[in-house]
Amino acid sequence: MILWEEESLKDRQKIFEYLYGFNPIAAEQTDKLIESKVSNLLHNLDLGVNREGIRGRLLIIPTISMIVSYWVDGKIIRIMRVLHQKQQFPQRSM
Repeated sequence: MILWEEESLKDRQKIFEYLYGFNPIAAEQTDKLIESKVSNLLHNLDLGVNREGIRGRLLIIPTISMIVSYWVDGKIIRIMRVLHQKQQFPQRSM
């Protein structure tokens, strides 16, 4: 099961709104691609990479320069953030 945390939904909304201002079709396609790539995690939890200082794993979507932060909590895949590759991920608090 995939659970989109509130912060990740806000990220998706901001990305959509930003792109929509330039190209509504690109906004729709980008959001669908994010959702599609995240759904692949249901079949392979290890698609993402580990990064020091960031909780969980990062799913990199190079075609749209996005990174999805997620971690697995039992049978739940928690999607924490969706950011452009140029954005800085918040560091994990120790």
